[in-house]
Amino acid sequence: MELLAVGFWGAYFGAVSLLLFAALMAFHRSRQRVALTFAVSALVSGLYPLVLLGWIPLEGDALLRTQAHAGALSAGFLGMFLFAMLGHLRDRTRAVRAIAAMALAPATVVVLGWMLPPRWSLLLANAMEAAVIAISLVAAMASARHGLRMGWLAVAAVVCIGAMVAGVSVHALAPQRVPWYGHAAASVAGIAYLAIIASALWVRYSYLIGLREVMIHGPSFDPITRMRSHAETGMMLVEAFPRRERDRRPVGVIVISIGNLPAVERLHGRAAYNHALFMCGSRLRRTVPPEVEMGRLSEDGFLLLLRDARDEGVLNCLAQRVAARLSKPVLLGTRQDLPALESAQTEWVAHIGVGLLMAGPELRPAEAVARARAMSRTALAFPSRMARYDEQAGRIAELAGAQLG
Repeated sequence: MELLAVGFWGAYFGAVSLLLFAALMAFHRSRQRVALTFAVSALVSGLYPLVLLGWIPLEGDALLRTQAHAGALSAGFLGMFLFAMLGHLRDRTRAVRAIAAMALAPATVVVLGWMLPPRWSLLLANAMEAAVIAISLVAAMASARHGLRMGWLAVAAVVCIGAMVAGVSVHALAPQRVPWYGHAAASVAGIAYLAIIASALWVRYSYLIGLREVMIHGPSFDPITRMRSHAETGMMLVEAFPRRERDRRPVGVIVISIGNLPAVERLHGRAAYNHALFMCGSRLRRTVPPEVEMGRLSEDGFLLLLRDARDEGVLNCLAQRVAARLSKPVLLGTRQDLPALESAQTEWVAHIGVGLLMAGPELRPAEAVARARAMSRTALAFPSRMARYDEQAGRIAELAGAQLG
């Protein structure tokens, strides 16, 4: 192998070492499951190219069979990791099936490989790797099209690992036919893959840190603004409604009420209540566009303000997106320790009501919020969970939207 190729692979193994160091730091801070995921990802990502490049004390048929086994086992781990990254392993039944499939496939390839010549055994393992990458790519693209936050990140990860696998697999079959720039492309793709999985694991790590903080501090730790008081919401409201009516333009007001939060506290305790509130705030931040201002409203509600709201249709679309997002199930943790948070199994669905109001210059801030809040309470009884004020009928009416049940 040329010196330039060795240099590029040296950079790759340096990135693997950084990932292992991050795992040690996470373990030192008592984040055992996150640390284990970091460590296993780094070890598999380091050992696989090491074996496929032939940098182990084996030669001939023994090396080819070892490379075949490493390819099959690494493909199984890659499939499980990517499916976990997409959230497909959260359901216990699906997780058991996926883990069984990802364990059975490499075992089958290893057993069949011993019935074939070493070179054919390696080709069979390469075929399995290609199949796993193709399936993972299809799953990642489907998740990305459905708006999953990790979807496009997973697509990029699959593309990068596919490029690295292709490079080292060709080298294993024909070591002398891969030029230095082929090794450079494969190693750079591998480094990009490591960066992607590190960022994905960091998202999970930071999520657990934030979740633990909010479950400890409770209502004093605002899950949207990350502040420890509700004063910011009042200031936001005053700024959105100027004192002089002639300076005001219509303000879009959306109030979201969560009807079953008190039941969560009664059934599962205050920690689960804080977790539920934290998840609602996190989902709102990911759903609401930047121009919409957000804040907490009492113990079980959120306030969204859209300044200069000239189009009621925009407000309606935003309300539908918010209602659909907050109505998705979530697994709640009932204890504050991180291992319990990672293995939470208590499923909860927020029972939400969304009230919409186009507040004109004649309405004072407190009156506008009170009206929208009353509509959100009434919306709890509507199938669409959304309500607006019907000027012609003079009463609160349902806003047609997705039937959330």
